[in-house]
Amino acid sequence: MNNLYPIRFKPIPRQMIWGGNRLRNKFNKDFRNDLKIGESWEISAYPGYISVVENGHLKGNTIEELVEVYMGDLVGEKIFQRFGLEFPLLIKFIDASEVLSVQVHPDDETASLRNNASGKTEMWYVLEAEPDAELISGFRQEVSPGLFMEKLKSGKLLDLLNVEKVNRGDVFFMPAGRVHAIGKGIILAEIQQTSDSTYRIYDWDRKDPRGKSRELHIEEAMEVIDFNFYDNYKTVVEPRRNNPVLLAECQYFTTSLLELEGTIERDYTLVDSFVIYICTFGEFSLKWRDGATRVKKGDTLLLPASIGEFILSGKPDARILEVYIK
Repeated sequence: MNNLYPIRFKPIPRQMIWGGNRLRNKFNKDFRNDLKIGESWEISAYPGYISVVENGHLKGNTIEELVEVYMGDLVGEKIFQRFGLEFPLLIKFIDASEVLSVQVHPDDETASLRNNASGKTEMWYVLEAEPDAELISGFRQEVSPGLFMEKLKSGKLLDLLNVEKVNRGDVFFMPAGRVHAIGKGIILAEIQQTSDSTYRIYDWDRKDPRGKSRELHIEEAMEVIDFNFYDNYKTVVEPRRNNPVLLAECQYFTTSLLELEGTIERDYTLVDSFVIYICTFGEFSLKWRDGATRVKKGDTLLLPASIGEFILSGKPDARILEVYIK
């Protein structure tokens, strides 16, 4: 027996100029109330921000150490063959108390050449949104690089950007190359590649506490922006009680929404991947062959691939994001 079990990690707080304190107050994060926390990194193998186990006999070990010791038992044999010792996903909660910069992420090829890193494809699941909250995703029309630069230099970039009204439960898939910005008053869960490759395009003329503007990366951004127009930037979601509803599927991750009531069985034996559960509302219990644990709103749990089969039992309206790699 490999003595693996569902693993919790100590959340890593990230102070941001646009952050707040709602992750502490609404999602049970043990962060200082006087800090502007923009992100809580729930599971991370990104250098400098390595997750540490906070439960069970593996407490105090890093996620890097777990992958090195347990390999395919932890992440799945095919995942280990593909990614080696790097855990491939980064899971975050984001609190945008102010609007984030307009930015874009590179694909794997560009990020490797420019940053010696992976690209960054991600998805967002909106946890809470203030009335009239908005975000930016893509363009509202076909755009040429020349028109883009003209609008950027004249301070009229917003004329080109697609702005979406946002409500709790909304889903947005953000492939590498899509221009985007999270708006003020939004809390969301983000599932992404293990990468922090970001090219900042426009930061609303904002200054940091020292009076300095943040660095922009216009040249890099112009190399990777997808200038195409798309008919729909928001994923339509129709929840079904006790049945996973697919939210996003790509080579980097598959994410489903599970609205749980009562008890259901899940079997990932043939998937050959770890499973991540993010509790976005309510609470539930998870029972596997060697034990059981409770998961509440704001918790993120990593289920090793070796567990395979387990039982979920939830109170009415428990909502869970279920993440794995096909």
